[in-house]
Amino acid sequence: MRFAEQVAVVTGGASGIGKATAERLASEGARVAILDIDETGALATADAIASTGAIAFPVVVDIADESAVEDALDRVEEQIGVPTILVNCAGVLHVAPALETSPEAFDRIVRVNLRSVFVLSVSVARRLRAAQRGGAIVNVSSIHAVLSEPNASAYTATKGGIEAMSRTFASEWAPLGIRVNCVRPGATVTALTETLYTPEILEALASRVPLRVPAQPEQVAAGICFLASADADYCTGTTLDVDGGYIMDGSLPRTEYR
Repeated sequence: MRFAEQVAVVTGGASGIGKATAERLASEGARVAILDIDETGALATADAIASTGAIAFPVVVDIADESAVEDALDRVEEQIGVPTILVNCAGVLHVAPALETSPEAFDRIVRVNLRSVFVLSVSVARRLRAAQRGGAIVNVSSIHAVLSEPNASAYTATKGGIEAMSRTFASEWAPLGIRVNCVRPGATVTALTETLYTPEILEALASRVPLRVPAQPEQVAAGICFLASADADYCTGTTLDVDGGYIMDGSLPRTEYR
């Protein structure tokens, strides 16, 4: 029960890593607010959590809309308390070569994936400062913050931006007792990626990832919950890779030097 008496806000909690994180936080005692534009999914996650006896509060919101985010956080505070944990997990992907990506498409990805992290993090930090409480923010990045991903220039830009911004938040807010860290998932099976993971892609991942398989959302959620917990109370401004060894491995698939 690492999160007893704590209030957690999870964006993108309707599915995938966000859903797994909300469920894990609730299972360890947190009161969890699930923020998502997907009403059906948010309600389903909240119902699943409530069925275990834990407290879940679904909020349907477009996190790209700043005023809607502020209203959502006001509702969370009124219903279950000041958020002490924020997990920025929501994200979208635009697959297209850079030469075929319009500025409008780029801006949409930035608004959802990066600007929302700024808006939510700043709002939660202000609420914690007003309440004179510390807290933990965990932002979900991607291995493609540091590894190129052809046909995803907007997505990779936002993930790199999340990591750089998180380090600045960590420096500024450490005196307030607010820790800010990132989790950097590798290939993970979610609703966002399942259509991309064809048999050919899965075979390629098996040859490239040392642990041979993509992650499940629950494995990434475990890393997120570690950084959100008191077990990581001396960690801030850092990034935890949950990638099966993807980034660190420089070997050549199916061959080796002799």
